[in-house]
Amino acid sequence: MTTILVVRNRILQLCNEHNLTINKLATLSALPPSSVKNILYGKSKDPKLMTIKKICDGLEITLGEFFSTTEFDSLEQDIK
Repeated sequence: MTTILVVRNRILQLCNEHNLTINKLATLSALPPSSVKNILYGKSKDPKLMTIKKICDGLEITLGEFFSTTEFDSLEQDIK
């Protein structure tokens, strides 16, 4: 699984847990809905850490909580 797919899945999982639509998440995160949708629909191949930080702020979680999943832990190293 690719990093961007794991990020996408994590955002969708958190939206589901918090019962949020993508537009509501964008509003809470002070981001344009297109920024969140670009990550989710694969247009953004390398989302900025600050965008993910804003999403975390909107969800009232830390970056550590965002990335603390088995999916992130099991990602293979890209550079060998």
